Amino acid sequence: MTAVQPRATSPWRLSVAPMLDWSDKHGRYLHRLITKKTRLYTEMVTTGGLLHGGERRHLRYDEVEHPLALQLGGSEPADLARCAQIGARWGYDEINLNCGCPSERVQRGAFGACLMAEPQLVADGVKAMVDAVDVPVTVKHRIGIDKEESYAFVRDFVGTVADAGCRVFIVHARNAWLKGLSPKENREIPPLRYERVYQLKRDFPHLTIVLNGGVTTDEQIAEHLRHVDGVMLGREAYHHPWMMSGWDARFLGGAPNPITPDEVEAAMVAYMQRELVEDGTPWSAIARHMLGLHHGRRGARLWRQVWSDHKLKPLPAAEVAELARAHLKPAAVAVA
Repeated sequence: MTAVQPRATSPWRLSVAPMLDWSDKHGRYLHRLITKKTRLYTEMVTTGGLLHGGERRHLRYDEVEHPLALQLGGSEPADLARCAQIGARWGYDEINLNCGCPSERVQRGAFGACLMAEPQLVADGVKAMVDAVDVPVTVKHRIGIDKEESYAFVRDFVGTVADAGCRVFIVHARNAWLKGLSPKENREIPPLRYERVYQLKRDFPHLTIVLNGGVTTDEQIAEHLRHVDGVMLGREAYHHPWMMSGWDARFLGGAPNPITPDEVEAAMVAYMQRELVEDGTPWSAIARHMLGLHHGRRGARLWRQVWSDHKLKPLPAAEVAELARAHLKPAAVAVA
C-alpha cells in the first residue's frame, strides 16, 4: 500500500468523529490501540453537564488517548469559556464546539446545528474560549441548515467565526434539517456536497478545513486529502475499527502498527480487568465497542454473540474472552 504523503503536516489530517454513546473513554482506548496518530474526540459534553454534573464523570480519559479533543455543546460564551478552561486543565489537546448536531434535544438547549443561524453568537463563544485557553479552539458544523442551499451561507458562517479566532473547521458535508428528520436520517438523507467543503478550502486557504461525512474507504480519504487538510470518519471507523490499522503508515507519516486483532482483543481484556478494579466498570460496557474488531474473519459472528451475551455478564472478562475466541478460526482473514 502506497503511503500518501501530506501536502503539509496537520494535526487534523485524520480523526475519528465525536459520536454520542460511542466515543467514550473505552471506545477511544480501543481506537488508540489500532492507530497511534489519528486524532480522537470525546462525545459531546454539554456545558451544563460539565459545570453541574462532575468533571471526572465527563472528562476522565487514559493518557494513551492523546492527541485527544474535548467536544463541547453550548452557546453561552461565559459557560463555554469556563468549560474550555476545565478541559485544558484536564490536559485535552483541543476544545471543539458542536455546531452540527441536528437533534431536537440539542436544539432545545439552543446549541448544535441551530447555532449556524447565529454566526455572531458562535463567534462570541469562540472568542471567549480562545481568550481563555492556549489550546486550539475548533468548530464542527454542517454546510447549511434546513433548505438553505446557498454556498454563501456556510462561507459567511466560516468567515465570521474565523474572525473570532477559530482556525480549524470540521465540516460535515450535508445540510442539517432541524425539523422532520431524526439524527440518523440527518446522516443519510440530506445529500453530500463535498465540493462545498473543497470550495471553503479554496476561499480560506489560511484555515484548516477538515471534511466529514460519508467517507468509508482509504481511497476516498486519499482523494479528499487532495482538496482539504484533513478527513474525519465516524461510523465506518467505529463499526470496522481495523480499517484504521494502516492509517499511521499510509497517511500520517508514522511507522506501521505491528499489533494484530488478537493482540488488540487481549489488550482490551486487560483494560477491562483494570477498569473493573479502578472504576467498577463492567466488561460489557467496554466490550460493546470492539464488536467489529474481527470483521471479515471466519467465526466473527459467533465471537460477537459471546461478547454480547448478557447471561455471561457475571463471568470475568478473561473467561468470556476464552469462550469467544473458541469460535474464531486460527487463520485470520483480512478485513473486507
